Amino acid sequence: MTDQARHPENDIPGKPTSASRTTLSHIMTGSDTNLLGTVHGGVIMKLVDDAAGAVAGRHSGGPAVTASMDEMVFLEPVRVGDLVHVKAQVNWTGRSSMEVGVRVLAERWNESTPATQVGSAYLVFAAVDAEGRPRAVPHVIPETERDKRRYQEAQIRRTHRLARRRAIKELREKRAADGIQD
Repeated sequence: MTDQARHPENDIPGKPTSASRTTLSHIMTGSDTNLLGTVHGGVIMKLVDDAAGAVAGRHSGGPAVTASMDEMVFLEPVRVGDLVHVKAQVNWTGRSSMEVGVRVLAERWNESTPATQVGSAYLVFAAVDAEGRPRAVPHVIPETERDKRRYQEAQIRRTHRLARRRAIKELREKRAADGIQD
């Protein structure tokens, strides 16, 4: 079997991107609105987390928990009566973590016009065992040029996440060493 088909850190066979890709669709109602009369961002964020969680669980073959959400972007307001489609896929995998990319599209429930992208997000999930400890995940195998681009971009986001955490930790340690109490 090729290196790409097996995870470099374990002997679990890899899975293609399409194996866990999914779409969650939901019609927005009056109970989903905020004070401005559009759909509350938190409602969209929950749908994003639900779809991403399903993808992470499918890819890893078991429970996976949300570790972080990056770059939740709202591009257009969502209205009551919109049919929202949340499309998610695994972009990248580590030993026990996975980045899931999500696109949020909306269309009027009673019209046959094309859906418009209204948001996007990147979430990191950790696969866990029955005791809540990290467990190994299959390597994701990008299938298309778009999948390969998403994989490369996910590696950049991971590098930035780790560098940001490291810089914040170093700053806090320096402030503590200087006797500055927060």
